[in-house]
Amino acid sequence: MKNFLFFIISICYTTIATAQISVDSTTHTLDSVIVRAFAQPITPKSPALCGCAIATTILPYANFSTKTSLLNGLNTVSGVRMEERSPGSYRLSIRGSSLRSPFGVRNIKVYWNNIPVTDPSGNTYFNQFAWNNFSSVEIYKGPAGSMYGAGTGGLLILSNFENSFKPGISAEYLIGSYNLHNFFASGRFGNKESMNQITYAHNQTDGYRTHTNMRRDNFSWTTKISRDKFTLTTAVLYTDMFYQTPGALTLAEYTTTPKNARPAAGAFPSATTAKAGIYQKNLLTGISGMFSLAPFLKNNTTLYGSFAQVKNPAIRNYERRNEPSFGGRTSFEFKKRYETTQLHFVVGSEFQQGYFNTQVSKNRNGNPDTLQTNDDINNNSLSVFAQASADINSKWFINAGVSTNKLTLRITRLNIYPVVTQSRTYKNEVVPMLSIAKSFSINKSSLVVSALTSKGFSPPTVAEVLPSTGNISTNLEAENGWNYETTLRLYTLNNKLKLEATAFYFKLNDALVQRRDLSGADFFVNAGDIKQKGLEFHVDYKTRLGIDFFRSIAFRSDVTLNNFKYGSFIKGVDDFSGKKVPSVPSGIYSLLADIETRKGLYLNLNYYAASAIYLNDANTFKTAPYHLLGAQLGFKKAIKQIQLHFYAGADNLLNETYSLGNDINAAASRFYNAAPERNYYVGMKVEWVKKGK
Repeated sequence: MKNFLFFIISICYTTIATAQISVDSTTHTLDSVIVRAFAQPITPKSPALCGCAIATTILPYANFSTKTSLLNGLNTVSGVRMEERSPGSYRLSIRGSSLRSPFGVRNIKVYWNNIPVTDPSGNTYFNQFAWNNFSSVEIYKGPAGSMYGAGTGGLLILSNFENSFKPGISAEYLIGSYNLHNFFASGRFGNKESMNQITYAHNQTDGYRTHTNMRRDNFSWTTKISRDKFTLTTAVLYTDMFYQTPGALTLAEYTTTPKNARPAAGAFPSATTAKAGIYQKNLLTGISGMFSLAPFLKNNTTLYGSFAQVKNPAIRNYERRNEPSFGGRTSFEFKKRYETTQLHFVVGSEFQQGYFNTQVSKNRNGNPDTLQTNDDINNNSLSVFAQASADINSKWFINAGVSTNKLTLRITRLNIYPVVTQSRTYKNEVVPMLSIAKSFSINKSSLVVSALTSKGFSPPTVAEVLPSTGNISTNLEAENGWNYETTLRLYTLNNKLKLEATAFYFKLNDALVQRRDLSGADFFVNAGDIKQKGLEFHVDYKTRLGIDFFRSIAFRSDVTLNNFKYGSFIKGVDDFSGKKVPSVPSGIYSLLADIETRKGLYLNLNYYAASAIYLNDANTFKTAPYHLLGAQLGFKKAIKQIQLHFYAGADNLLNETYSLGNDINAAASRFYNAAPERNYYVGMKVEWVKKGK
């Protein structure tokens, strides 16, 4: 671990030192972006960015230049970790929240074009998204409950139309190792007053391991109509996907035959015999409007509906889920300026209602057999929030918010007579947030210092109350806790260099922790408490070069240092108090470097390193550290209105053996999901852009 930290410090020093080179006066500054998540239209240097909410990162489209997977883009952000157990099987955590996510995304709120993607119980099918479904990502770390309801793990907001809109069409095709084929197409038409975008994506691969085939077809349509007094955005997203689930391996199996799927063991068949996999269809649609009611008052309202259908043949059973839901969100914003002080008030609410049905049968060679359980699930959530902020002379920014949240869950088991309904209501009367920030000007540089405290509240999802064991666990308690953090941001060298450091402490009570039985079925228990301490560092530098051949150079470096430990956690005869929390690396480092020439040739390098990861609460098993290196070489050429783009790249150039998306607290020590070896890809993109007037 000492060598790992030394390596991190060395790289950071090198990156910062490189950023100190002299630059020409014609160089470009950092791209300006607008953050709207907490109703604050602010730019990156504004103190509000540090003060209005949680540590914030805005990922532009360029961060997803490697289109083999979304992992490479999201994993460049400190505190964020995305894993892929097999193609299509995503896991996403912000500051360690993957502890309760054996698969999928839980405890993180996700919105797409203002439409809630997270269902009423707190589960998100993040794998329904393709690379071309959004143009920017806003990431908020820590509890966002003061305006976004239940959740302790953070917030993601995906948006279209955040870049300058240019009508045109594009098509991109990528092939790679393991029979990878990705195709992306999009059409943009209209003007700035009436924007439209249609996208299609097809992704397929055989995967690295046996029984890891994946196919996904994705379609989206978004439109935005802007007028003087209102803006209307409508969006539709449909995804039809299938992926096989190979199952986790023991250390002996992972060491000797990492490509194999889980073999048969005892009374349980192999993953191949069971035809284990996911058949998933998602439909999401919504309309969002911003209405100017007066010069100082506006309303934002969103109405949506969604439907998910999932079929999951697994080693122990066959699960079928139908999950329709609907809901809406509305808020009123009031702004008023008094001399040098800008006041801003927001009040609103969000409501979601779901009517789910889950049927579990015996799995007979990949087909449903004898019915075991049949459950109707009625779940709804309600959040009412208010926020007040003051911008004093563009130097001080104070923000306070509060919400009340309620989630009701009723499960009716229909296959047992007499029919019995079990219910549970989770409510937290007050979820407050308070932040303060101060901006300083130092020798043409800008320094922003902020401090924040917020409370988080996160009830268990339907998948946790009704896990794959079939037992109904309405006795599970909601997670809750207080988060404290402070952030320093420095913008210097004409805003070409950004330095950022964040320290946080989050004490999480009744933390939900995953367990797995011998068959691989997951279930959950409440831990006593978890003490999450961390440091996050970020360096960002971009400039144009005043030399003939090279056009620009950019670096992005992020470091995450975690110290997550159980406080009091005793289950039966086992005492895990003081143990390291599994699934969380104590150190992560990422580096992006881009070099672009004036002839259209460019080189992108990415590096990612993670320390050892504990795999169980007892800390008796852990993975080895690993280092991933990737590179992409490309060429761009414009011929009148036609843009041509050719590229080739490789991932895991060091050919590391590592496990990604480990099964935490697995019975029989089946923790490991082997990730791909060195792999390659090539791609081509053709784009026509309408000539502007």
